[in-house]
Amino acid sequence: MPQSPVQPVAPPTAISNEDRYSRQILFPGIGAAGQQKLASAHVAVVGVGATGAAAASLLARAGVGSLTLIDRDFVEPSNLQRQVLFDEADALESLPKAEAARRKIALFNSGVVVHAHIADLVPANIDELLGPADLILDATDNFETRYLLNDYAVQQSKPWIYAAAIGAYAATMNILPGSASPDPTACLACIFPKPPTGPVETCDTSGILATAVNFAASIQVTEALKFLTGQPNLMRRSLLSFDLWTSERSEISTNRPNPDCAVCGQRLFSHLAGEGRPHITLCGRNSVQIHEHHRPVDFAAMRDRLAPHGQVRFNELLLRFERAPHTLTLFADGRAIIQGTTDVTLARSLYARFIGS
Repeated sequence: MPQSPVQPVAPPTAISNEDRYSRQILFPGIGAAGQQKLASAHVAVVGVGATGAAAASLLARAGVGSLTLIDRDFVEPSNLQRQVLFDEADALESLPKAEAARRKIALFNSGVVVHAHIADLVPANIDELLGPADLILDATDNFETRYLLNDYAVQQSKPWIYAAAIGAYAATMNILPGSASPDPTACLACIFPKPPTGPVETCDTSGILATAVNFAASIQVTEALKFLTGQPNLMRRSLLSFDLWTSERSEISTNRPNPDCAVCGQRLFSHLAGEGRPHITLCGRNSVQIHEHHRPVDFAAMRDRLAPHGQVRFNELLLRFERAPHTLTLFADGRAIIQGTTDVTLARSLYARFIGS
């Protein structure tokens, strides 16, 4: 008897959550109930560079239902060594990091809702951007934004998790303010009352290992999973730091708020009030960001205006104007990054000359 031809099996049209999360559900700390809680959770990641890209990827793969990604910057070739959500095409296109991350996450977990914001987090927009989130993850590159986050989180009793990485060093700290926990922790200002002054290490001066970034993000996201699955009692109550190269490790207790803290004790929110907010020099970029102008930009008209003065290219998200030795990247809200200088006065002058003031 001739055998019947084998009928081709149609490929599945979708990946079931049972298949996707089966191994995570097997872990007793998550289980089926925890996975459902993750699906209904909303996490904001502030900064989608090295630490933020790793954290966003881990959160999306874990099945956190909604992510808000906030970043003011764009992908460059030097990012590819450590920023796991980006590829060479993103760098060649100078794609904004928040949008590039949104596109990559859609490729491996289309069930996660990602809100990408190409923006600088400032007092004027912080509630709009972070208000819907259940939890905030810090992945920023400057203390100004971290202290702003701390002010907002304490004011709103919203939990957030600090993370930092430089060289081979990584650090994280959980902040559970006010009604975010029946047993609040210290806030950032309890441990560091003032931002550091003078020169600080950056990835430009000290370099950075991708392993340190992923170490910080892994600990940060694990702590986030504890909170999102209703187990804040398991969260670490210390500032943990670890040098992956020397194996030096330290912990500072954050178990109790400092009653004399200006932020969580006296509730003085100077960073949230915008007092003394500076232009920010970006990590490792020889750049100054101009964020004081908030106005819509017509990129096509701007290209025509700038073309006689240098090389211009743009897409729907940003415009790049190159006039050696400087490159000006202009975003749709009027914000700009001027590369080739750390002189704020010169950067403002270039902005005023070519964009307007």
